[in-house]
Amino acid sequence: MDRRTLLAGGGTLLVATALAREAGARSTRVPTTPEDERFMQLAIEQSKKADHPFGAIIVRDGSVLALGRNSTTRDQDPTAHAEMMAIRAFLSGHEPDDFKTTTIYCSSEPCAMCMGAIIWCGFKRLVYAASIEQVSRHTEQINVTARQIANAAPFADIGISSGLLGQEALKVFDKDKP
Repeated sequence: MDRRTLLAGGGTLLVATALAREAGARSTRVPTTPEDERFMQLAIEQSKKADHPFGAIIVRDGSVLALGRNSTTRDQDPTAHAEMMAIRAFLSGHEPDDFKTTTIYCSSEPCAMCMGAIIWCGFKRLVYAASIEQVSRHTEQINVTARQIANAAPFADIGISSGLLGQEALKVFDKDKP
């Protein structure tokens, strides 16, 4: 937009466009709860046992319903990310509608593939430790945030809590180095 257009009222259009984008946002920042740290510790423990240091767990009403850890090398499956493994484990004993009442805890912010799956499953809440930006300093990542993906899905609402035990989750990457 050039200066003349901006001065002639084009700035209003620019502000209206920005507000419309924000109004369509489907993710909400939610504070962590007292029990979140315990569950994040379990997700980080899963990451320590993984092919690559990523772990996830699915929880409802204080009970762990599924565990997942990255097994891309072992399974020779590039989709075997921690979140996908937890989702598959959950579905072996629950109905897809049951996701709507669960929280997924991830040792790092979900990648684009995993966040897409989290949205399609309809999770109520996501809690993650290390951010995509932090993790990308240790391994290759598609630099799209969970919030960006959630906000691009006008059909889904999800609460997101971020950064819980992030530094602890990142320490697992250091142990992964030779």
